[in-house]
Amino acid sequence: MDKPGRHRIFHLFDRFAGAATHQAGSPAAFVLAVFVVAVWAITGPLFGYSETWQLVINTGTTIVTFLMVFLIQQSQNKDSVAVHLKLNELLASHREASNHLVAIEDLDEEELRQLVDFYRHLAKRADEEGDIKCSHSIDEANQNHEQKVQAQRSRREPGQRGQPAPREASRAA
Repeated sequence: MDKPGRHRIFHLFDRFAGAATHQAGSPAAFVLAVFVVAVWAITGPLFGYSETWQLVINTGTTIVTFLMVFLIQQSQNKDSVAVHLKLNELLASHREASNHLVAIEDLDEEELRQLVDFYRHLAKRADEEGDIKCSHSIDEANQNHEQKVQAQRSRREPGQRGQPAPREASRAA
C-alpha cells in the first residue's frame, strides 16, 4: 500500500478510535450498557436461562471488551505522546529548566528511580532549610540550593537563626 493511502487509513482509524473512546466513556454509553444487560436479564425466563441465552451475553461482552482494549490503547498512546511533546516543549523553552529531562520517558526504570531519589533528596534539603517554594532544574539544583543557603545565612543577624534581616523584614511589610 502506498504511503498516502496508508496515512489516510491511520488517520481515519485515529479519528474513529478517539470518537469511540470518547463515546464509550459517556453517560449515554453506560445507560445503553445497563439497558442491554437489563433486556438480557429480563429475557432469561423466556429462553429458560438456556446455555444459548448465557452465551449471547458472554460472547457480546467478550467481543466488545476485546475491541475496546485496542481502541482505548490507541487513544492513550496518542494522548501520552501529545502530553510528552507538550512537556518537552515547556522544558526546552524554559531558560532554567534542564534539557536532560526532555524525553525522560525513554529512560529505563533504574534511571527513573535515580531521578526520583535525586528529587526526594532535593525536597528534603529544601524542607530542612524552610525553602520549599523555589524551583530548580536538575542541573542546577544542588548548586542553587547551596547558594540560597549561603545567601540566607549572610542576611541573618548573628544569633537569630531563621529571623529575616531588617532589609527583608521591611520589604515583607
